[in-house]
Amino acid sequence: MPRVSILLRAWRGKEEIVSVITIVKKDGVVAIAADTLTSAGCRKVSAVHNKLATKITRIGASYFGVTGAAVHQQVIDHLFANVSDPPAFRNPAEIFEVFLKLHPRLKQEYFLNGRAGDGDAYESSQMTLLIANQHGIFGLYSMRTVLEYERFWASGSGSDYALGAMNAMYDLHVDALSIAEAGVNAGIEFDDGCGAPVESHAVPLITAPSNELDLLLQA
Repeated sequence: MPRVSILLRAWRGKEEIVSVITIVKKDGVVAIAADTLTSAGCRKVSAVHNKLATKITRIGASYFGVTGAAVHQQVIDHLFANVSDPPAFRNPAEIFEVFLKLHPRLKQEYFLNGRAGDGDAYESSQMTLLIANQHGIFGLYSMRTVLEYERFWASGSGSDYALGAMNAMYDLHVDALSIAEAGVNAGIEFDDGCGAPVESHAVPLITAPSNELDLLLQA
């Protein structure tokens, strides 16, 4: 078979961000980290070759870690590119509301294939996002389910290794950013869909005003 045919066959499948993303909340700081390898089947594009190897997108004051098809990240960037005052993504209800409203646009403007499996109750948005900001750490999943995490979480093909590493480190005298990076490094070490270098970001958690704390204590 001619070499050009072999190359075309290797890239026939969709490009995937087969990856590991981690989020951590500890001691008043939230952190997010990701590997930088993009794959399509057996073909790998590392950060050495990919000029834009990041899997973390900043929307306003929030960091989004994207796993799944590589195009998801470009769609998210494009959706919010001209939004002067993006949502704060303060809690699961607000995140759910934003992506519920965005779903029709994903279908109409970006040609999202929203087909769900036979046993699925709702149309899928086909993407998984981990979100870190001054309000906490969150996961958004394909049916627009939103979870808020208290300690840490991970997504992507290397997530099992990342979760184990972060669980082992969380109660030690280690900061949030170091834990998030260690989770990604575990994915890179043991999962063939993940690759160095690691990208990471950390932001301080917002503290509730004292009168708000008083109200919570009195409730």
